[in-house]
Amino acid sequence: MQKLLLAVFVTTISFAQQQPLKALVGGTLIDGYGSTPIQNSVILIEGEKIKAVGTLKTLQIPKNAEVISTEGMSVLPGLWDMHVHTMINGHADYAYWDKTYPPLLENVIMPSSAEQLLMAGVTSARDLGAPLKESITVRDRINKGEIPGATLYVSGPFIQKKPYPGTEAFRWGINGVEDARKKIKKLADAGVDCIKLIDQDQMTTAELQAVVDTAHKYKLKVVAHGHRPQEIRMGLKVGVDCFEHTGLSSAPRYPDDVIEAIKERTAQMNLGPMFWCPTVEGLYNYEYVRDNGEHLDNDSWHRGLHDTIVADIKNSFTHKDRLPYFQLTPIRKPTLETKVKQLMDAGVVLMIGTDSGIPMKFHSQSTWNELDVWVNEFGIDPMYAIRAATYWPSLWMGVADKVGTVTEGKYADIIAVKGDVLRHINILQDVDIIIKKGKRYK
Repeated sequence: MQKLLLAVFVTTISFAQQQPLKALVGGTLIDGYGSTPIQNSVILIEGEKIKAVGTLKTLQIPKNAEVISTEGMSVLPGLWDMHVHTMINGHADYAYWDKTYPPLLENVIMPSSAEQLLMAGVTSARDLGAPLKESITVRDRINKGEIPGATLYVSGPFIQKKPYPGTEAFRWGINGVEDARKKIKKLADAGVDCIKLIDQDQMTTAELQAVVDTAHKYKLKVVAHGHRPQEIRMGLKVGVDCFEHTGLSSAPRYPDDVIEAIKERTAQMNLGPMFWCPTVEGLYNYEYVRDNGEHLDNDSWHRGLHDTIVADIKNSFTHKDRLPYFQLTPIRKPTLETKVKQLMDAGVVLMIGTDSGIPMKFHSQSTWNELDVWVNEFGIDPMYAIRAATYWPSLWMGVADKVGTVTEGKYADIIAVKGDVLRHINILQDVDIIIKKGKRYK
């Protein structure tokens, strides 16, 4: 009996140590709903979840709580990045990377990317395009607490008409309606969180409809490229759930018929909002990075990577001005703000996504840079931008009852940063406090 009581006592103590009570006290809370920020806020966290939200006047702080001062800080939900690629880390030569690093994806590259996202204040991310087994394994290990990282919602391989040579491990081709159904079912059975569709203008309408309908049958949403007007037209026709990017061309605007089709879709509120991730920062800031680039020496993107990998990535962009990936970018840059404004005027709900991992764009830096461009270059309201990185992504992903806002009963995914984030959005480049599911990482 004494041994049993001792075991119960030890178990209870162990559980208590895993379920501490924390109190974030004194900061200005931006809860994710878009209303007036709460001054002198108090957030009580018990275990993984938020127990109560109030102010110093309305909420008593329990004596046994660990008090974490947020005086002088903006407190907000953990950020989301709705378009990342954990399988790449800023290397400028995709063909070389895809030949060299597949053996390291599962245990080094993808975990490193996920941890870098977390330490940048990104507590949740949508990973759009990577090998299936590795995607599921890394996601699940993070969810089990085996490795640190942003909570990942994974698509597994890209779905497209035909894989590019050498990419078959993470790009699956579609050859006919029945093949489309089989491949989407295979992804659903494996447990992916969404479907990533690209080059849909190269598919037949029947193939494309089979992809979307099968995904929806298994309650999976479909994310589709919006690079070419016909991709958008076909995506709208078959009912994809979210578009990505603003186009690969230097065309200054979306064609009128495309905007009218988008307006027709946003008018159908029985279908819910129309979502879009414009992913503009990597393009908008390219010329600055090319001509300055001091932040490329910031070691935040080295986290989890061996020195030889870091050196390999650095060497890949020794000549930043020569990278084929960006040669058209200076001509594309003026189109970005116009297209984003066209989408907003058409009633689209924008979400923060970055294409993080593309050449010279690191998981530790991309998300705040995207927010900075939206607010300081395009003049988008800071509260809109923050909701695009918190509330709306959680709603799209179907987990708004669990995360996305600082609300009683939800998981404690919370960040805090010194200063007024609604006045100075770029302070998010150095987040001071990072809490994910009640655990403090910074």
